[in-house]
Amino acid sequence: MILVTGATGTIGRHVVELLLARGVPVRAMTRAPERVAAADGLEVVAADFDDPASLRRAADGADAVLLITAPATPTERHDLAMIDAAREGGAGRVVKLSAIGTGERYAGGVIGEWHLRGEEALRDSGLPWTILRPSVFASNMLWWADAIQSGTPIADPVDGARQGVVDPRDVSAVAAEALTGDGHDKALYTLTGPAPISLGEQALILGEVLGRDIAVETAPPPDAAWAAGIAWSRDGHNAVVTGDVERLLGRPPGTFRRWAEEHRDAF
Repeated sequence: MILVTGATGTIGRHVVELLLARGVPVRAMTRAPERVAAADGLEVVAADFDDPASLRRAADGADAVLLITAPATPTERHDLAMIDAAREGGAGRVVKLSAIGTGERYAGGVIGEWHLRGEEALRDSGLPWTILRPSVFASNMLWWADAIQSGTPIADPVDGARQGVVDPRDVSAVAAEALTGDGHDKALYTLTGPAPISLGEQALILGEVLGRDIAVETAPPPDAAWAAGIAWSRDGHNAVVTGDVERLLGRPPGTFRRWAEEHRDAF
C-alpha cells in the first residue's frame, strides 16, 4: 500500500490514478478528503502537515510514501514531519518531490533551500529513498488563464530565458515507477521536457492552439524567497535537458505543444 501525500495536487492526483490503474492499493492523504472521488483500492485519509499525529496515522502501515509538500511559505518543517512519520510507520521507501537546481548557491542565496533540508533529512533517515527534481511544470501556464482570457500580458520573471519545461504527467509517471519499481534506491532524477523553451515561446504555442495572441512582459520575482532561483533561471542555468524521463519511462518526454493541445479547454 502506497501513501500519496498532496493527493489532490498537480502531481499527487495523477500518481493516485496511475497506481490504481496498476492495481496498487493507495492511501490518499489530503486536508480535504471530500475532493477525492471514491475508487476501488483507494483509501482516503485526512491529515495536515502541521499535525504530526495525523501524519503518523496516515503513514501507519504504508509500504512506500510519496512525499509532496507545497507550503505557502517555504519551510522544511513539513518534509521533516512526514519523514519522521514514515520511519515510525515502517515505510519501505520514500520518494520525495523536490525541484531542479536544489542546493545550488547563486545570487547570494541557496536555491530550494527548504527542499535541500528535506532532501538531507531523507538521506539521513535510514529509509530507502529516491529524489525527483523536476524542472518548471508546463501546467504553470494555468496560473495565467484569467490573464490570457482578458488579454492581459502574462508576467515573465526570468526575462525570456529558456527552461527545460516538463509535462507534470511525466513527473507523475516517474514517481509511480520509483514507488513500485526496482533499482531506484538512493537515486536522484532530474526531470525535464525534450527541449529548453522560453515563456514567450510557450505563449506563442499556446496562442496558436487557442487562436489568439498572448502577450508576455518582463516582471520582477513574485517573492523574495524565490529570488535566487529566479536569478539562476534568468541567467540561463535552467536551460537543462536530461534523459531521465525517457530512460525511466521508455519513451520521450511530452512536448509543451502536446500539453497545450490537451489542455485547451482549461483556457
